[in-house]
Amino acid sequence: MDKFTINIDGKEIQAKAGQTIMEAAIDAGIYIPHLCYSQELIPGGHCRVCTVMVNGRPQSACTHPAGEGMVIENDTPELLEERRRLIEMLFVEGNHFCPFCEKQGNCELQALAYRFGMIVPTLPYLNKKIAVDATHPDVFLDRNRCVLCGRCVRASRDVDGKSVFGFEGRGPDEKISVNAKSEELSGTQLKAADKAASICPTGSIVVKRVGYAIPYGQRKFDKEPIGSEIEKAK
Repeated sequence: MDKFTINIDGKEIQAKAGQTIMEAAIDAGIYIPHLCYSQELIPGGHCRVCTVMVNGRPQSACTHPAGEGMVIENDTPELLEERRRLIEMLFVEGNHFCPFCEKQGNCELQALAYRFGMIVPTLPYLNKKIAVDATHPDVFLDRNRCVLCGRCVRASRDVDGKSVFGFEGRGPDEKISVNAKSEELSGTQLKAADKAASICPTGSIVVKRVGYAIPYGQRKFDKEPIGSEIEKAK
């Protein structure tokens, strides 16, 4: 496979033909913060947390192809502040009560907030009234915690082959919808074993009767910050 050189924060790394900037960075042990991206799915480019500067222009690292001679800025004060602000807006737009969420310690949104040093949001909470869908016998859907990353949409469509989830509405009214006449999760073909039921980065889609199986202090991000698994790989 053809290889070429790109530069990330002054470090020259080898990229492969067909790779995105994100894929090349991960292979080189460089963590580019992200939320909607998953190595198991086709990139969506929804959250923009992975925005980097490519030859002086902002680009989404998860969707932008790597190219010979690219000069990429990833770890700068300006980009880190923009990412922190994006994460802060996701917190205040939804209803995220981390101490009461069974995804605490495994939640990527929470872990990113800690990595960026966001302890308390500075923006006012919207305090939306959002209904919870607990109609499914095995899976819980809480849109209060949804960040519209689209992982469930892509997983259901591309991995499970079911298209259980989709986007509905625009702007502040956009939400995750389900493919059922009843508009309830119980009316879909979703199974607890589906990738769409486990790919959510927050506590919005959770399989029932498995909560708190891992004690606090032993969860994924309890001891090491998000991205450590990538940075330690090299």
